[in-house]
Amino acid sequence: MKKIRIGLVGVGNCASSLVQGIYFYANKTAEHAVGLMHWEIGGYRPSDIEVVSAFDIDLRKVGKDVAEAIFEKPNCTTQFFSSIPKTGTCVRMGYILDGISEHMSEYPEERRFVVSDQRQPTQEDVVRELRESATEILVNYLPVGAEQATRFYAECALEASVAFVNNMPVFIASDPVWAERFAQKSLPIVGDDIKAQLGATITHRMLADLFRRRGVQLERTYQLNTGGNTDFLNMLNRDRLASKKRSKTEAIQAVLGTRLADENIHVGPSDYVAWQNDNKLCFLRMEGKLFGEVPMHLELRLSVEDSPNSAGVAIDAIRCCKLALERRVAGPLHSPSAFFMKHPPRQITDDEAMRHTEEFIAGTRER
Repeated sequence: MKKIRIGLVGVGNCASSLVQGIYFYANKTAEHAVGLMHWEIGGYRPSDIEVVSAFDIDLRKVGKDVAEAIFEKPNCTTQFFSSIPKTGTCVRMGYILDGISEHMSEYPEERRFVVSDQRQPTQEDVVRELRESATEILVNYLPVGAEQATRFYAECALEASVAFVNNMPVFIASDPVWAERFAQKSLPIVGDDIKAQLGATITHRMLADLFRRRGVQLERTYQLNTGGNTDFLNMLNRDRLASKKRSKTEAIQAVLGTRLADENIHVGPSDYVAWQNDNKLCFLRMEGKLFGEVPMHLELRLSVEDSPNSAGVAIDAIRCCKLALERRVAGPLHSPSAFFMKHPPRQITDDEAMRHTEEFIAGTRER
């Protein structure tokens, strides 16, 4: 079986969990592969993914093998598999643009990015690296709010003829102009904004859908999240949250029978709590009316390790993207995007998205 050759844009907590997972499952069998939605996709197992290119801007990571870089500060996610052999892939200096929020400089170095003094690459440099490494799929893990930087790497992927998995809430796959550009280059794209394996958004969506199916009128809801990783620290700058809040809010509104007024729904990050590290706490409240217009409310507290929660989905999105490359399917992959992402080109219910994705994997649905 051939390998799936990926590039990483950002070697943070999410990338760390993904790389650890590739090696963690290498010695497992289908019967003991706890935590995977799919053991195989098109014959590809998690261990068939290999990182052949990587970009970051932190001086503690740039110049190091990916196997070392994923455990450097400010990464703070759980180390569930630390015996990773050298990959032979060196982390290259990335292009910063809006990838860093200025307020982060006020925090200790171990909690934030420390920018390398190496020369930032040009678009030609990145494209050359993608081509020389024979990268097939570029996986975007840039910080929330990195709108310009995400578009820069999307441009590089197009020029290098590389597929794109956009895990961040910058709208590429769901933007008709960008979607058409990937289609014209005969490249698949999965996006936008990854939906965790069992996180705040998927849980909120399933409960909202349950309300609708059971005839309960949802009147008000909020989702508040706290965490202590660089993602939450970055999001203390509320100016960077426009696309993130839109993505998370639309993910909930899309499964409601009747859309809620803006004042009756609040979905988004709440605060940074340093000692939580990569643990994410989600607080949900849903208020509605039952039979006879009798009021009810639901409150839920969810605690998850944020980055492994993401990696459990990314590992499937990457493999679906590889299938599309092999089948010469270009442009947005609607079914995997709807199942794996919060802001896909087409929003459908999670039941439909799962069924359509299984059909895509089986080859009975084109995209």
